[in-house]
Amino acid sequence: MAESLNPSRRRFLELGSAALASGALAAHGQTQQEVKEGEHSSSASLPRGKENAPLFDENPDSAMPPATDHGSIPTFKYPFTLAHKRIEPGGWTRQVTVADLHVAKEIAGVQMRLIAGGIRELHWHRASEWALMLYGNARITCIDPDGRSFVDDVKEGDIWNFPSGYPHSIQGLGPDGCEFLLVFDDGSFDEYETVLLTDWMGHTPPEVLAKNFGVPASAFPALPPEGRYIFPGTMPGALGADQKAAQGNLGPSRLPFDFRLMEMPPTKKTRGGEVRIVDGGNFKASPQIAAAHVILHPGGLREMHWHPNADEWQYFVKGKGRMTVFAAAGRARTMDFEQGDVGYVQQTFPHYIENTGDTDLVFLELFKDSRYQDVSLANWLTHVPAQLVIDHLKISQATLDHFPHEETVVMP
Repeated sequence: MAESLNPSRRRFLELGSAALASGALAAHGQTQQEVKEGEHSSSASLPRGKENAPLFDENPDSAMPPATDHGSIPTFKYPFTLAHKRIEPGGWTRQVTVADLHVAKEIAGVQMRLIAGGIRELHWHRASEWALMLYGNARITCIDPDGRSFVDDVKEGDIWNFPSGYPHSIQGLGPDGCEFLLVFDDGSFDEYETVLLTDWMGHTPPEVLAKNFGVPASAFPALPPEGRYIFPGTMPGALGADQKAAQGNLGPSRLPFDFRLMEMPPTKKTRGGEVRIVDGGNFKASPQIAAAHVILHPGGLREMHWHPNADEWQYFVKGKGRMTVFAAAGRARTMDFEQGDVGYVQQTFPHYIENTGDTDLVFLELFKDSRYQDVSLANWLTHVPAQLVIDHLKISQATLDHFPHEETVVMP
């Protein structure tokens, strides 16, 4: 029915609904939840139709928006569950790019699972690759432009970064392989268009291979025309032996490509949770991606803030929460998130994230920039002349004195 309204009529109803809801809150001291359960839910009900119940339960703040939401903001959420899963003999993969989440122009993400012994074949790509291990163990390899190799084992909570054009591989280890998140500094990146070793070799004449490697052409069997991509391989041996064999006479790469994220002490910690920040300052192999790993305890709040230097791409590792984004001109929207969801906030858009579950909410914030930067609303308001804030917000000096006087990141 709403589609038949003319624009001015629709706008009038939007403004009227928002004004009525705000008035009810102010007059009666009701919480947003109480409004949802009262007049607000009545006006938004569907007496002649039925909601998709599972989606309704997973997205309550889209189905029944808070009274403070208003205007039109493009969706900033896309679940990996809806992404096509490409299943191969050695594991599977799926991706979320700007083709799926249209606001996500700066960063794309990939989930990948490798069985024990499963290999994401030797390859490279134009975009740089930042990764977080979500489960299990893997062996990663890389070589730098000086010809020096890097071989190491990574576990849950570790990250790595392979710069653009650096050839690398990933192999699942025992006992149950691994699962990881890959993040690329290009929203239109396509995981299925990377340069694969076997794809290239399979499209090179055997006589050229023979000349290049100095062996008979008969030494090269036929390869799949599209490459092997993800396939089961032989379980690797001891890490030390692989490192020594790969180094040869040149020695190891001078730059470590992995980082023990969860072994570093929290950058900030409060009763509400903790955050670990990693960027080009402490992870030298990652000059193009900055990240924050955030843990919100039940009831915790990732404080009201914005990022002045880059868009924010998010991945929700576990738990349940909701995020409200404000886009100026009276526009605000709230969406719900849980494990496996991708979120996105455009540069300078104010936002906050609440833990709405009864377990920890864990998520990543990622930025296409060498440094992590954010601006805390509370920190800003306590570092300008007090009377300015009092005149703007019509609050008392005593109220302002209770504002946090430094960036808290996570509020209890």
